[in-house]
Amino acid sequence: MAEPKLDPTIPPGLHLISAFLSMEPTETLLSLSRECGGGLVTEGVQRFIWEHCISNEAGEKGFGPYLKNFLKKLISEVESRNGTVLDELYEQCGYYMSSLKDNALVKGSARVCKCISFLFPDACELPNCPKSSNLVVPLHCSLNMLEGDTGCSVWPSSLFLSEFVLSFPDIFSNKSCFEVGSGVGLVGICLSHVKASQVILSDGDLSALSNMKINLELNQLSAETDVLKRFGEDPNTVKADMDNKSTVKCFHLPWESATESELQEHLPDIILGADIIYDPSCLPHLVRVLAILLKQKKAYSQTREESCKGQFQEAKHIVVNGASEGKSFLARDLHGSECVTIQYGNGNGNGNGNGTDPRRVVELNGGSSVARLKKRPVAYIASVIRNIDTFNCFLKLAEAANLVITDITEALVPLNLLPYMQSYNRSSLRLFTVKCK
Repeated sequence: MAEPKLDPTIPPGLHLISAFLSMEPTETLLSLSRECGGGLVTEGVQRFIWEHCISNEAGEKGFGPYLKNFLKKLISEVESRNGTVLDELYEQCGYYMSSLKDNALVKGSARVCKCISFLFPDACELPNCPKSSNLVVPLHCSLNMLEGDTGCSVWPSSLFLSEFVLSFPDIFSNKSCFEVGSGVGLVGICLSHVKASQVILSDGDLSALSNMKINLELNQLSAETDVLKRFGEDPNTVKADMDNKSTVKCFHLPWESATESELQEHLPDIILGADIIYDPSCLPHLVRVLAILLKQKKAYSQTREESCKGQFQEAKHIVVNGASEGKSFLARDLHGSECVTIQYGNGNGNGNGNGTDPRRVVELNGGSSVARLKKRPVAYIASVIRNIDTFNCFLKLAEAANLVITDITEALVPLNLLPYMQSYNRSSLRLFTVKCK
């Protein structure tokens, strides 16, 4: 009986390719290879690996020491089960054995290009995330997560926060989003994917910032600061190129030297952070930055028509309190990030005037009445709690700064968009909101 052919567009073939592109540990690749072959790494599975991982463009651009290690263990796995190894795999492994030496690259200090594939489930019907739009994010990053370059590595918290953004796009769509400690820029790329109105990325490390800009370009996004640095090119050409890309602001922001005036230039609706609660000496500066960003109020006027197109588009998202004639109504977004005060009546205390009735606001198609929108920012922070004393220190500093920390890990569970990533331990991650009292 002929071995069924694997399909690279659906699991388990899709999972194996995704794991290879994201440079999952070799044991993960072997586990997925066995799954593809019903428990064994068959010749058909080997052929699939050769065609879709090794001999194509992905293999040509792959990191040599990683490929060498994978092939050695793959061949050993097949031989240990008395299987037949494809000649192509033997030859490619021999090439790597003779051409690659055990140098610093093998030890993990190299920069490589990983591709993180976010795979949406079949039943996914989220806005901006249709079933057919699996998102593949190439990232230039470091293999070494501990010895320097920490801002250039892909950390579990950034994966989790990215899953959260993609799972709940309605929270971030059309919002101004500001990330502190952006690292490789993965969360910012996901924010752009769900159509945040503005994406602002910051990092205190210049090498991380430079690497982040590379990743934005890899994902057809453009760092706004790049316009100033592309000397020697026609400014009109540069502008046209920028206009064809989504623009992301990114800037150098060391927490210890960030000024209130510098931070107040930005009025984000949402602040984000992944794995930023790690160094006790940095926490006072981090809390000060969060407090400044969260205590800002973003106030502006908008017409009833704009209101209907914006926050009040769906009545089920609004809770109205304090309804009485001639007074203001208070409407709260159920996400908790905003409140809206709508003046009812014509200003003379007559509730039958031409004012905006929040109970009918979703029905209004136009008009000149004005609603006053006051937005209170909210922060979403994803973190692995490695040291409880450090986390408790963060909580105490936040309380002293009149900030409220809420664990929402169980309340808003993101989709598992990285099912192939066996090295990614979701159970160790927590998600918190931070708000002003």
